Amino acid sequence: MTDEDLDAVARDILTSNDRGGYTIPTAGLYPFQWNWDSAFAAWGFSTFDADRAWTELETLFSAQWTTGMVPHIVFHQEDDGYFPGPDVWATGTTPATSGISQPPVAAILARLIHDSVGGTERLRALYPKLLAWHRWWRESRMAHGIACVAHPWESGRDNCPDWDPGMANVDTTGIGPYQRRDTGHVDAAMRPGKEDYDRYLAMVKFGRDCGWDQEKIRDDGPFLMGDPAITFILVRANRDLAAIAEALGEDGAVPAAWADEMEAALPWLWSESLQAYAARDVRTGTFAGTISSGAALGLLAGVENAAMEEKLAAMWDRVRYGIPSNDPATPSFEPRRYWRGPTWPVVNALIAVGLKSAGRIADEARLRRETAELIRRGGFYEYFDPMDGTACGGDQFTWTAAIWLAWANREDA
Repeated sequence: MTDEDLDAVARDILTSNDRGGYTIPTAGLYPFQWNWDSAFAAWGFSTFDADRAWTELETLFSAQWTTGMVPHIVFHQEDDGYFPGPDVWATGTTPATSGISQPPVAAILARLIHDSVGGTERLRALYPKLLAWHRWWRESRMAHGIACVAHPWESGRDNCPDWDPGMANVDTTGIGPYQRRDTGHVDAAMRPGKEDYDRYLAMVKFGRDCGWDQEKIRDDGPFLMGDPAITFILVRANRDLAAIAEALGEDGAVPAAWADEMEAALPWLWSESLQAYAARDVRTGTFAGTISSGAALGLLAGVENAAMEEKLAAMWDRVRYGIPSNDPATPSFEPRRYWRGPTWPVVNALIAVGLKSAGRIADEARLRRETAELIRRGGFYEYFDPMDGTACGGDQFTWTAAIWLAWANREDA
């Protein structure tokens, strides 16, 4: 299959997964609108349908809470093929949503889309909503000046070893029987285990029981960990929001100041033993014991650190394809289990934005080449074994198709 053929397949995946104003990640496994998936979908749509790209973001933000939070799932229509559904979350919103958020990549991708295809008035309408969401992160998910996650799902990297210290302390007492749906769609060996799901549901139960009081979730909930990935993403997103404001004739001083404050707080995430920025449990101070792909997003935020970059380069060289989600040198590495080892084309694309911003042209080209080879060999799957390239997870995956169109098959991206 030629690259032109793959372009056509990728466009078909985006349009096939379109449910009328929003895009699902893939049929069956993820039948609703997911937050950061949609932002990447918009990036993909922008390569052939600019209007549809902006509509994707607008539909996502139509579910924004009055607090500013943009939820991680929007349940636009009923589908019993996914668990936990809106009845379990019980947020009481219209449309029904989950009660947590997801990585705030929308401003980053909105700026890339605008720079590529225009749409100033569409961006102008989104700007205050983006600003409100970033403010929500600042008010509801910050500790020690760092962006934190109150649920592993909020990180977008559900079962990453980053979360093992916090997960170990989650009490699952009272979690009764339930029926997962994900393992009916893909190999259970590629998904989080039952102990993980018990803890995920315990966190959902806490949120539901406190009426989704986000400050209570942050201060008293069963899980809160500083996340280098979301911290780096939010630093970059705030800087991009400041640039958007200036392009719109607005004052970008507020998001710019937020970015500066977060960058100044980064020492709290520095692990001397790992010589890298790492996830850290807010409740106990314990660091994660491994370097993840989250640390590789440092350049996205403009954060350069020679010691960490040496560690990341060694981690990359241990695999054949892309940036692994977990260091292959650690015992927790599992090359095909979701976020415990596989390489994710979508994360590679986000890392590549940082590499390009930092002028690391050769590294960006290598990452693009390795990611493109995975897709040429295996198709548009959710993620891949970084050692041998085996395709894993869901097929016909929206964000993999999107980054092929917007980055992996574009020299000018």
